[in-house]
Amino acid sequence: MELGWGSSLAQESTSMLIVREGSHLLDSTPILVGSGQFTDRQTNPELAHSPMGIAAEAAKAALADTGIGHELAAEIDTLAVVRIFQDSYEKPRVATSFGRAENPPRAVARRIGANPTNAIYANVGGNTPQKLINEMAERISSCDVSVVLLTGSEAIRTAQLARRNNIELNWQEEDAGSQEDRGLGEALANAHERAHGLIAPIQAYPLFENAIRKDKGRSVDEHLLAMGELFAPFTDVASNNPFSFYGTRRSATELANVTKENRFICFPYPKFMNSRDAVNQGAAVVMTSVGKAKQLGIDPSKWVFLHGCSEANEKLLISDRVNLHSSPAIVANSQQAFAMANKTIEDIDLIDIYSCFPSAVEVACDALGLSYSDPRGLTLTGGLPFFGGPGNNYSMHAIATAIPLLRDDPQQYALITANGGRLSKHATGIYSATPLRGEWQRESNAKIQAQINAMPSPEFTEAPSGVAKIETYTVCFDKTNPVSGIVIGRLLETDQRFIANTASDESTLRKMMQDDFLASNGTVVSSGGLNTFTAA
Repeated sequence: MELGWGSSLAQESTSMLIVREGSHLLDSTPILVGSGQFTDRQTNPELAHSPMGIAAEAAKAALADTGIGHELAAEIDTLAVVRIFQDSYEKPRVATSFGRAENPPRAVARRIGANPTNAIYANVGGNTPQKLINEMAERISSCDVSVVLLTGSEAIRTAQLARRNNIELNWQEEDAGSQEDRGLGEALANAHERAHGLIAPIQAYPLFENAIRKDKGRSVDEHLLAMGELFAPFTDVASNNPFSFYGTRRSATELANVTKENRFICFPYPKFMNSRDAVNQGAAVVMTSVGKAKQLGIDPSKWVFLHGCSEANEKLLISDRVNLHSSPAIVANSQQAFAMANKTIEDIDLIDIYSCFPSAVEVACDALGLSYSDPRGLTLTGGLPFFGGPGNNYSMHAIATAIPLLRDDPQQYALITANGGRLSKHATGIYSATPLRGEWQRESNAKIQAQINAMPSPEFTEAPSGVAKIETYTVCFDKTNPVSGIVIGRLLETDQRFIANTASDESTLRKMMQDDFLASNGTVVSSGGLNTFTAA
């Protein structure tokens, strides 16, 4: 199943616009010419697709969307697969006994009849789809590559169903040929952070959320409702998206109220406010140059242009962040993308903010100067908790959703933001079917990255001792009960930042949620490399 291309009138309008602007188009200009999505709703694991099977189905839809179909497969010289969750951890979090594709790009290529020169298995991060598009646009413009297919997927729901029903699957695939495996990428936490339980995004983003709550001066109940009001419109979009995996419309109070169904995962996030990765979803895009598209006979009504793009990383360790409620990297890289496109946020018509958790949306909106209730909306798909969070590949779905909308109205511009890790790695894309003028050229992000890296961080100590105040905190739950508390704080005497745990008894942990723990001072002690904070 794939999204429609729009009316014939819209396609004719796009073609006429490109003809009218044709004198400004260079053959080397990179364009997106196809997009496809696939959601596997098969409930019998033995009949469902493997991860690479889903990626290939999305790729087939993207090839069909170009208008010249399967014949384009033989022209693909570069095929990149976004890394699946199973391969994204040193000790796989989504471990299965089902095997794996040893060469994912070749496994997809075999299914679609391609034999690319460049077979890339990308590294970890939700920023990866947009970062790959930025990279490939640059390589297309320099004539390094010609026809590119980017795809990605997850089949986590199928794996869960198979394990639950004691069904053995065979996902092992051995495909010969070269592979550029880019590995896991940057380390996003150190041993000290991991020792205190700061391991996965579900522990990190609640720390950002409570820092935001502190910055806005809200009570717990006020902030829960504000998060519900932020995400309720996302559920509306997801409910109307045929590719959604969790498309239930919910009110702000339904999202905010903690119930048996909507239990806390890590405070202050109930279940409905967490990215949900138990999905079977894939998305893909096809890229080439204007000159190659002309040669292949791809109708100009299919062409979408990357007008602006950029990337930047935060200081990767949370311990080193300038603060815990804002993103210098989103500010810097989005400004660079807007400058490249010669646009401002007011010129944007379609917006998809990476939405794994409320804090990711709030921080991005603040960085972009967007109201949380912007009438344009903040999501095209419905967001990761409601549309679905297919691992590192979510933003490919946002881009694939934007493409037919832009074709339908060539005057519109779309903004896609992508976020990897723990608000760690960011990429931005600005798209339109309006043709580019002149040469496509992006500026290096080295300067803005150096500026971010040079920002002063609070001094950090791994062995704090003394009276301290809380910068932010979270309480982590098992299926039903709170089990641990994580605090990031500052020593009152030196203002050094530290990370610590609290006592793990249930009364302490529930008090942390019921009282305004952000206003608490206390003491912190260190023993054997582990720190413990006790409220006064």
